[in-house]
Formats: sequence, C-alpha cells, structure tokens
Amino acid sequence: MVSQVVVAVFLLCGTLFQPPDVAAFKPLFQGGSLTHREITQLAILRKTAEVCRDIAISQGRDFTLPINNGLTPSAVQKACSTSSASSSALSSLSFYSAITETYLSNAAVDVAFALSEAHHVDNEAFREGRDLITKGVAAVKASVQQGSYISARITLGALCHTLQDFYSHSNWVELGSTAPFSTLIKPELLLNNIADPSTPTCKSCIGPNCADNILPEILLHKKLTSGYFSIFSSKKPAGKCSHGGFADRTSSREPIGGINKDDISSDHGFLHLRAAEMAINATMEVLQDIRLATGDQAFLRLVGLSQTSVLAFVIDTTGSMSDDIEEAKRVSFSIIDSRRGTPEEPSEYILVPFNDPDFGPLTRTDNADIFKERINSLSPFDGGDTPEMCLSGLLLALAGAPPSTDIFVFTDAAAKDSELKSTVQAMIERTKSTVTFLLTNPFSFGKRRDVLQSGSFTSRSIYESEIQLYRDLAHVSGGQTIEVTKDTLSQATAVITDASTSALVTLLQVVRSPAIAENFFFVLDPSLSNVTVYVTGDSPVFTIYSPTGVSQSGSVADGPLGSILTVGNLKRVKLNSDNQTGEWKIRINSIDFYSLIVTGQSSVNFLFNYVEQLEGGIFAPKENRPFIGRNVSLFVSVTGGDSITVTDVLLVEASGSDVVHGTIKSLGATDFLVNIDRIPEWAFVVQLKGQLNDSTRSLPSRFQRQSPTQQQGSRVTITAQPSSTIEPGIPFALNFTLVTNATGGRYTIRARTDRSFNVSFPSSLDTGTEGSAEGTVTLTAPSDTESGTDVTLTIEAEDPGSGDSNYVAVWFTVMTKVTDFSSPVCQVVSIKADCPFECSKASWELSANLTDGNGTGIAGVSLIRGNGSLSLSYVMSADGTNVTVAFYNASCCSQEVELVAVDRVGNVGTCFTSIKSPSTTISPNGSYSVSFSMCVALVGLLVSFLYG
Repeated sequence: MVSQVVVAVFLLCGTLFQPPDVAAFKPLFQGGSLTHREITQLAILRKTAEVCRDIAISQGRDFTLPINNGLTPSAVQKACSTSSASSSALSSLSFYSAITETYLSNAAVDVAFALSEAHHVDNEAFREGRDLITKGVAAVKASVQQGSYISARITLGALCHTLQDFYSHSNWVELGSTAPFSTLIKPELLLNNIADPSTPTCKSCIGPNCADNILPEILLHKKLTSGYFSIFSSKKPAGKCSHGGFADRTSSREPIGGINKDDISSDHGFLHLRAAEMAINATMEVLQDIRLATGDQAFLRLVGLSQTSVLAFVIDTTGSMSDDIEEAKRVSFSIIDSRRGTPEEPSEYILVPFNDPDFGPLTRTDNADIFKERINSLSPFDGGDTPEMCLSGLLLALAGAPPSTDIFVFTDAAAKDSELKSTVQAMIERTKSTVTFLLTNPFSFGKRRDVLQSGSFTSRSIYESEIQLYRDLAHVSGGQTIEVTKDTLSQATAVITDASTSALVTLLQVVRSPAIAENFFFVLDPSLSNVTVYVTGDSPVFTIYSPTGVSQSGSVADGPLGSILTVGNLKRVKLNSDNQTGEWKIRINSIDFYSLIVTGQSSVNFLFNYVEQLEGGIFAPKENRPFIGRNVSLFVSVTGGDSITVTDVLLVEASGSDVVHGTIKSLGATDFLVNIDRIPEWAFVVQLKGQLNDSTRSLPSRFQRQSPTQQQGSRVTITAQPSSTIEPGIPFALNFTLVTNATGGRYTIRARTDRSFNVSFPSSLDTGTEGSAEGTVTLTAPSDTESGTDVTLTIEAEDPGSGDSNYVAVWFTVMTKVTDFSSPVCQVVSIKADCPFECSKASWELSANLTDGNGTGIAGVSLIRGNGSLSLSYVMSADGTNVTVAFYNASCCSQEVELVAVDRVGNVGTCFTSIKSPSTTISPNGSYSVSFSMCVALVGLLVSFLYG
C-alpha cells in the first residue's frame, strides 16, 4: 500500500473514545455529498493539471486534458507525463499516495480537534481560524523549501480542513458570494464586516425548512457569521445562528435550526454543492499561492507527481568497507548515467553514511551530480569495535525518504543499536518502504567470523541472531537480506538496478521458517513487464511452471522460462518477456529458512489505509496497528486504470497459509471500502485480486497485487494530539494516551526522534483496571534549527511479558515564529512598446521595482507568464529600502507578462502587465501608441499591487 507513504498522518484519539458526529464536511465518505476527501482531491487534481498545462505551453507542447471535476489521478498523471506509454510503465502510485496523505490529514482534524471552534470556524471564530490557515501555509512553504514533503502534506491537509469548513459553516455562500474569501489566506488584509458579538444573525426555522433563517439585515449588509456548536450545552449568544444537526445542542435553543452545509441533508443542504465547489476553488487558491512561492517543480514534488524511482543508500563507512563503497558508487553511477534524461531517471537520491558512534548526515536531493559528489566523498575509516550504528542510519533514511522507497543498506557488521529494531519496524510500517541488506565478508580485516559450509564467509555479524535482526527487518518491509562475499557483491547489486525502475509492483511475497515443501501461485496479467522472481536462502531447491506447463529448475542458468543469476544466498530469475499471461506456479523445497518475492513493472497497483467507523457512520483514518480480534476497515485505491474490477481483498499470513477475507464495497471506479471482521494474531500482508477490463481484449484479464510491507495487529494502541509546528529552543509537550483491550498491565515506553532532538518521557505506564493511561513526551528542537526542518517523533509502548507493542509516529515542522505576513510590492516604472503589425519584427520592454518594505526581504523574482528574458539588478532607494529592479524584454508577439516576487518567508506578490489594448491609434510609421484605456490601467499599476 502507500503510503504508502504511507503516510505520515495525524494519529488519532483512543479507540475507546468515540468522538461525536463532528461539525464539518464529512471527512471521507458520505453518499450523495462531497466530503473533505473529495474536495481536497479535486482541488489537487485541477491545480496539478493547470501547472502541467502551463509547463506544456511554455515548452510548446499540447495539453488537451479538460480541467474540471471529472479528473482522475490516472488521467492527470498520463496528461502530465512527457514520456510515451510504450517507453515505460506509468505509475501513479506516488501521486495517489501524496493526495491520500493530504486528505487523510484533513480528515484527521475532525477527530483530533472535534470540538475546536477555530479548526472548524464555528462560533464566529474567523480570526482564530485564519490564524491556523496562514500559519499553516507558512509552514507548508518552509517545509517544501527544505524538501520535507511529508510534513508539508500533513500541514496542508490540516489547514485545508479549516479553510474548507469556512464555506460550509459560515454564511459566505448565502451572502451571494461567487468567489472564495481570499482574506482567509492573506493575513495582511483586514477581516472586516463580521457580525458583532451582540448582533443577532438568525431566526428560528419554520418546521424542517431552514432555507431563510438568516436575518434579512445580515444578508443586506453582507455581515459575516458562522453557526454556534456544542455537544454539551445549549447556550449561545442571543439571536445567533447555530450549526445545526442532531449533535448540536445549541440548535434546540432559539433561534432553532442551523446553517451548516456539510452534506445534502444538512439544514442548509440545498447549498451543499455550491459550498463544496467554493471550497474546491478556495483550496486551489491556497495551492496556487504555494506553487508561486516554491516553483512548479517543487509543487509537483509536493503532490507526488514528479516521483519515479528513488535511489536510496545507507552505507557503512568503517575501514573494511572500501570495496562496498566503491561498488555502491559503481552501481549508482551506472544507473544515473544510463537513465539521465529518460523516463526511468530517478527523481530523488538519498544517502546516509554510518559508522560508530556517528551516523548521517542525510543527503536528499533531486540533483544527480550532488548525489555523485556526496557518495564520492565517502571514505572508509576505523569504526572502533565491530558493531556499527546501522539502524540509526536506516532510521534517518526511513524518515527522510518518500513513502514506498526501496532502501539498500551496505554493511559487513552487526548493528550496535539493535534496541532501535522496534522503532525501525514501526517506521517501515508507516512509510511502506522496502529495505534490502547487502551483507559482505571483511576478510582483509582480522575480525571474528564464521565459515559457512560452502566455504564463503558471513559478514562481521558474528552470530546468527545478529544476522537474523537484518532478516527480520528486511522481511517486514518486503526486502531481502543478501549475504555475499566482497568479490561477488557486484553481481548481487543487480537487485538495485531491478528496484530502481518506475512502476515496480509486488505480485507475491512469502517467508518460510521452518521451511517445508510447498507450491506457490501467482498470476501474470497483460500490463506486466520485466517480471523477476527472487529466492533468498541457504538451501532452497525450486522449479518454476508456466501456465502451459513448461518448467525450469532453479539449477538451470538459462532455460525455456528465463535466466537465473546465483550469487551468495540469492537466486534471481528474470522471466522471458514472451511468456504468456495466466497462473504460474513455483514449487520450493528447503531444509532452512527462505523467502520468495515476485515483482514486475506495471501501471496497475494499489494502496490502502486503515480507517475506523465512528458515531454517525463517519469514517476517520487510523494510522497505527489495529486492535487484534476487532474489526477494521481498509480504504483501498487501485491505481493505473479507471476500468478495474476488484474481486478479493485478503489478509494473508506472512509466514503461513491462513487468510482473512474482506467484504468489498465500491466507492467509485477505483476506490473501495473493505470491511475486515477481525484482525488476526499473526503478521500479514494485504493481497488484492481482480480483473483488468482492457478495450483491446475481448475478455477481462485476471490480476493480483500484494503489499510488500507486512502488517500486524496489537492489543494496545497509542494516540497523540497532533501538532504541525514546534519552535526551535522551546520545549514542546505532547500528551499521549495508552489504551489496551487486554487486562491492565505495565507497558514500557520509548520515544525517539530521527534527528536526535532532546526528548523526555516516562519509562513506563500502568494501564490499571481501566485499561488506559496517559503520558507526556517533551520534545525540544535545538535553537539553531532551520525553519522548515521536519522531525519525526515515534512513541512506542511494549508489553514486556508478551512482546506485544504499538506505536504512534508524529511529524513536526520546526518553525521560527513568523511575523512578516506582508507580500512584496511591485511598481511598474516604464513600458516601451512600439510594436508594428508584424509583431515578430520588434520587441517591447518593461521595467519594474519590487520591494518588501519592512519585511524579510525579497528572496527571488521569476516569470509565471511570458516567454521573454528577465534580468534583475539591486539598488537602494533614497529612504534606505532595498529595491529589486526587474527588466523584461519580449517579442511583440508575446504581449503579456506576470512577475512573481517571493520574500524570505514565502509571501508572494505578483505584477501583471499586458500591452494588448481594446483600441489602438495607428501612427504614421505603422506602429501603435498605447490607448487611453491602457494608460489608465498603467497608472493603476503604479499605485496598486496585485497579489498572488
């Protein structure tokens, strides 16, 4: 699944506490009404399509996709792609995943802040709501500038909830407004014309009809109000509107009724679709502001559109690792150089070195040359004793890499920080990343080692139990532990090349220990290419059978079904491309542990997230392990096609053959709600089966996919109040709740961050007879932490007796307090436009001054419209103000320009100029002079400023 990333989303209130029917657009699903999920997704799709259209136009390419509410992620992904479908499988999984991260964060507000008037703009809390929105926008921009896209999506989703609720909970729509209330995202503008606290705003509804309960004088004078809401008390200021609905006790007091437009059955449900469309447009307005502040490419990374594969290495830099480091360089450089400029070029590069006692820093870049420079700078040096800080480095990579990343760990030593195993496993589950360990033999160093029967050497992991740690983490993630000599490492790194391709999907993954003779089946469908089978273990013997009965033994290097590479404990089978679709079989017999993984390339994949049903039939996201023995629902999205039938969603035992079947409810063409009656005791993977409906084939084709990352349930859960930002140098207290469905007991508590920030927490909590307990983690970011830095805090609870555990992961953005909310100012100084009828024979010029007043200063100026040349210079005015002078020159055929100025905290100002004129005066030399109407417009530009 995803978010796979999944996804770094708020972890919510305790399962034993059932929140009320919250006052908001419904979070995820509501038949016949638009929800926060749909509003957010539609806004992202439309804005993303607009960005891709503008990029295509600037590059002289066609963009024919209609931009409307009928867009799907697959359609936008395809329209935005510059590669042909035949050159590679086109994956929209990262796009789906990023959208899902954002709207799950949005939906989580309804649980984490169910009764907050500011988060829902209830009780006329307009200023408080706007503060949440504007501070959130500033944090998103800072996170994007730091490349912290997970934190940015979490914050974006939360602020959009408040923004969207404004249109449902206020009377903005009833006032006849036709455009979003831009003041909500511009703190420099005055929030005026709000109804006074003592001003009545509503009258009682007549029976069930609340269509005209807002007072005429409020509508006449365009006074802004929102409904009051409480589940505890009916008190509200005299004459004020209520939110309305069953849970709102204020709506039973005069004036009776409400004004919310949360769904079509609400008191003002007749305006629900208008409010929802306004909320979509307002969300697009925020996205446009973020786009202008960060740039098109960063915006596309924020929404997950530009991601293909990610090349991620965690490398041991101790003295014996020189050969391994050189091999990591070789394989990464080979991938970079062979794919540069192609659709298969990695979209991002991750590098984390580790030694002892140091690990890091994290390098995360989309620039291949920077990655090459960083990995070239690695040099081995003595790390002291044998074990190294492997898991610390891996944890840093997991927190920094995008969701669903394949991470490769190079080491020849045991992990000194094995106590991090549960934290790393929790991060693997949360991010759905795959981890493969490449373990080698440091023969040239005289450190203790064991000799295998084959005569090769193990790694410096002296004991089998220390190797098993790596195996456990690899198998939880869907990766492998490959044990080879240093001489054969170059052959084993073929798995890195395999994984560093776009649209990689998992068809089957099993682990067996102890091993038995067993048959495994997997289905190949027409969308698949580059199908590869991996068998890892010391003694497995296997045979592969095609759908027509042709077989090939694992001991045959080149046979009728494919080519087999044998290196160390790995056998890699590349199936021939001309083999038929249908059901395949592989029979494996072994006397020892082994793993089997089948992968391929395909645009068809899926992601899932846990959701739980609250009171009123509302579904909200659940982001940690579900309760064992209880029911839970999965929200499943199938990517890569809009004509797919899902027939089965199964929880399959990861190390056995037990299965739990889900009940499937379709939510549209590609989305499904799957009810699971019980979460099993054992670890499991999610398997999806169905049919591909291809117009080029007369009959549908069977297909299957599987989540690579293992999942498991727990008898304890942790929930924490999310917070999107913390200030550097100031301790932040995060309260969390521990709830168990087992008998009360004492749980060990662990709390860690991926950046080694100072953290204090209770060492244990006793759930007592009530089965619950509360604790506090205090987190402090160093005072010199840069704004936009993200930090992941993981809190774990473990039952020492049974080993049962659960976790909550919370993403924070470190933000220095923002005091500059004023946008840069643009003043057009001069326009020289002497353009003949044959526009290609002349050019025009514009000069403009851009200033930021007493703000943080202009960080950059760019073009968002116009294909001329822009040059900048810098002067100081007579009053000491720093002025950025922009000079623009363009062909007379390109008659419009829009400049974008961004200050150092992300405030955006724009300046638009056009030399088009509704009427022109033709001069004797055949050129035209500017008409009076255009002069008026230019004078206006000199004294007013247009903001993005």
